[in-house]
Amino acid sequence: MPLELTATQQKASSQSAAKLTSWLQSLSKRKPGVNERLFFTEQLSLLLETGTPLHAALQSLRKQVNNLAMAKVIDALLEDVTSGKSFSHALSKHPTLFPGTYVSLVGAAEEGGFLDKVLLELMHMDEKREELRSSVVSALSYPGFLVIFSVFVVIFVLVVVFPKFSDMFISIADQLPTTTIVLMHSSHFLILYWIPLSVSIFFTLAALGWWLRTDSGKAILDRLKLKVVGLRDIFLQIYLIQSLRVLGMSMANGVSVRDALASCHEVVPNKVFQIFLTSVENKVNEGEGFAAAFQMADFIPPIVTQMVTTGEETGNLPKVLTRVADYYERELSKKLQAFSRMVEPIMLIVMGGVVGLIVSALILPIFKLSQTVG
Repeated sequence: MPLELTATQQKASSQSAAKLTSWLQSLSKRKPGVNERLFFTEQLSLLLETGTPLHAALQSLRKQVNNLAMAKVIDALLEDVTSGKSFSHALSKHPTLFPGTYVSLVGAAEEGGFLDKVLLELMHMDEKREELRSSVVSALSYPGFLVIFSVFVVIFVLVVVFPKFSDMFISIADQLPTTTIVLMHSSHFLILYWIPLSVSIFFTLAALGWWLRTDSGKAILDRLKLKVVGLRDIFLQIYLIQSLRVLGMSMANGVSVRDALASCHEVVPNKVFQIFLTSVENKVNEGEGFAAAFQMADFIPPIVTQMVTTGEETGNLPKVLTRVADYYERELSKKLQAFSRMVEPIMLIVMGGVVGLIVSALILPIFKLSQTVG
């Protein structure tokens, strides 16, 4: 018997080890993303800063990488660089990992001989972008959790709690408060039709998700982001931060205005804002400059237009664009923090009101019933 138990344990242990190995392999094969790019950029910048040749630096990075997909990318970069192709050309073959901004800046740095400096700036830009994304997600996640939790609490009370009191309430149906009657009907409806209701909600959400991926859905959503009060200020600041930082950094490192604006199109996916970026490009091509396009856009804050105008007049436009991006990043951080502080008590009050309404809808009929019996 002990031998049989030991064999069973060994079999279970081997199965667990196999599952763990499989999971680790799948993890190592996952598609490289921002974290892998950050590690690659930072380490490559440090190696180049110490005087390590690019080829040797890539070889060293290849030995440090555990992600198999990222290792294949570095192998491809090594092969292209070894064959005499430029580093920026090698990077351009992997657009999902190295966007146009990254490639353009690396190309300009290769020509200027300051690749390590630009890589460090690219790393900082990626870090700021991730910090911005994390700030937005953290500001919205808690209110979202409270909303979902409230919905589940209400559903639980209606489906599980209310049916236990329904027979009791029938005897005093003519004395029930309106809230109790409404909640009882809602409870019966959910219990009787939960399957078709669930299916309807699922297909509605699926259809909405599909529509939002279409061109018309994206266009409407993009317009709403820059029209709806409350959303407008947040999304506008996000787009300004992303585009102005890319423009400032690109122009400061010798990237052409055309390439810099093309990179902004990649960074900011909003079609309405991209129309503005196209107008900027047209005005620049016509010789009117950035300020003319900024003055025509009704959603660009006057302070931005004024600072861009001053930057063009003084010849410090790249520096000014970066300063404006930094300013709006600080302002957005303050706004998101204020939003979080404001939303939390409001959501708690709403949840307390909902719970209080449900409790009163249960307690009042019981109190009336006790008076009737008494």
